[in-house]
Order: sequence, then C-alpha cells, then structure tokens
Amino acid sequence: MKRRLYQVDVFTRTPFAGNPLAVVTDGDGLSSARMLDIAREMNLSETVFVQKPTNAQALARLRIFTTQSELRLAGHPVIGTWFLLAQLGVVPAQSGPVHITQQTGAGLLPIEINFRDGRPERVTMQQIPAQFRRDKISRLNLARALGLDPGDILHDLALESVSTGIFNLMVPIAKRATLARISADPRALREALHGADTVAYCFAMGKRGEAFSRGMLTWDLYEDPATGSAAGSLGAYLVRYGRHEAGRPLRVLQGVEMDRPSEIDVIVEERRGKFVPRVSGAAVLVFEGSIDA
Repeated sequence: MKRRLYQVDVFTRTPFAGNPLAVVTDGDGLSSARMLDIAREMNLSETVFVQKPTNAQALARLRIFTTQSELRLAGHPVIGTWFLLAQLGVVPAQSGPVHITQQTGAGLLPIEINFRDGRPERVTMQQIPAQFRRDKISRLNLARALGLDPGDILHDLALESVSTGIFNLMVPIAKRATLARISADPRALREALHGADTVAYCFAMGKRGEAFSRGMLTWDLYEDPATGSAAGSLGAYLVRYGRHEAGRPLRVLQGVEMDRPSEIDVIVEERRGKFVPRVSGAAVLVFEGSIDA
C-alpha cells in the first residue's frame, strides 16, 4: 500500500540546513523488519514511523529507526515529527503552547508545541532524567580516532557517557577552533569506544556560554549535523560539573563544519538530585510523497 512520506530538516528554519529526517505518517501495520528496510532506503540518520498509540494517554506512538536498529528515543526525530504533525493538523493549532503526550520506546513523555498565527513555531521535548556512566576509554586512542592530539581533549572534565534516552559520550575539547580539525576514522572510533553504537559528542564552550559541537558516529553517515539527545545529555553533564547553571538556557550550535548549521536549545532542571533536560527547536518541510510498503 502507499504510505505518506515526508522529509523535514530539523533544528533549523532554513531548507537544506539542520538534520534531515524522514517521517512515515501512517506506519500502522508495518513489521519492524519492514521499517528497518525503509530506514535503510532513506539512508538518513533516523526515520520515524508514526503509529496509533497503545496507551490512551498518548496522541501518537513514534518508532524511531537508524539504518542499523530501532532507538528508544532520539532528539531530532521527536522534534521534527511533532513539528510536522502540528503542521499537518494532527495537533490542533491554538494560540501559544499546546501540551500533548507521546509514546516512545523510552515511555510516555510530554511534548510542548508553540504556535504563532496558527502555525507551529517551536517544539520542546522533555527527556528522561540523565544517567551517567564512566567508561574505560583511552584518551590517546580516542584522540587518534578523532584525528586529534591527546592535549586537544580537556583533562579537567571527565570522558563520560550520558543518557537522556540513549547513551552518548561527552568529549570536552579545549578550543573551539579544534573542532574544525576533527577528522574521524569510524573504524578506529568504534574500537576506541569498545564497539558501542554511540555518538562521540565533541564540544567546546564559546565566550558567551554557548556550546559548539560535532556529533561523530561510528556507522554509515559518520557525522550527525544535529543530535538532540546528545545536546540534552550535554546540558545535564555541564550542570553536573558546574559549567552551566540549572534553569539557564543553553544554545548548542552543531553541523557548522558540515555546512548544515543547526541550533538546539536546552534547559536543564534539577529535581531531587536528578538532571532533566528540555530540548527545543524548529523544523522545515522539504518534500512530501509516498512510498509503497
């Protein structure tokens, strides 16, 4: 049968910037194997399949696939999908914020959609409380895999994997200019990360308190122009180590070196010792069509 297929660019308002995302809006009846087939055909970092929820509290269920496997949760797929669904009228337009609940592999999570003049302007997702995990990773091997010197990686911040849905490795870089020198070897990076399918989220802080980042992958596309899950994890990481204040907005600028600039806004709330990020951004529709599946 023909199914509606859309592509949006996420964490941007400009076509051909940000992170591209494929969305199949009528994903009911597709097997997991077929969804993975479609994700491989799209050949993007993620493809989302919108389905009827199995929990009555949720407006829709989102299943998120890379070209390799299904993810419990990811940032730009959630932001992009709900921006699209709001634009298509699945979320009734109102003045100001609209609050809904989504069903994901990470459970039921709230979404806030801000409208202006009847059109979606910004989507905010709440991620799950951050989990921190110290992995035994060699700074030397990691630096070499990134095409850097060990001294390019800050030693006064931990190499730590952080999850607000999926684990991403936080890699603190000493200088912003060093980000442009990163030339990752995906095979060596995968070995340095002990075979984990994760993002090496390399970041440097700017003079105005913003963060500049590059999301280096160990599979297929090799670099991600905007990683919402990692940006949320970064916010929690910075608050935990006293490099940013809870409740203060953090802007994360990613994808610049790929000529796909992205803007990700993060606010981290501290709740009883837990760090809960809220990640927000915009999206723009690039094309629509159908796929036989």
